[in-house]
Amino acid sequence: MEKKREALKKLLSAVEKELLHKPNRKTLDRLSLLVGFQDWDSFQEALQGEADGRTNYESHDRDSSN
Repeated sequence: MEKKREALKKLLSAVEKELLHKPNRKTLDRLSLLVGFQDWDSFQEALQGEADGRTNYESHDRDSSN
């Protein structure tokens, strides 16, 4: 029983370490796209200010109307 407990502790430790690992930039950019932002920087700017995902498309909407 003690061997199983030690194995589970090691597994839990490995899983926790992986979950706490910071994702790379490409992953962050893709996640940002899913929530309506062009990239990670745009998402971070919106978190710090009052902008939302719609601001990423406003300039594109104005350009297409010309």
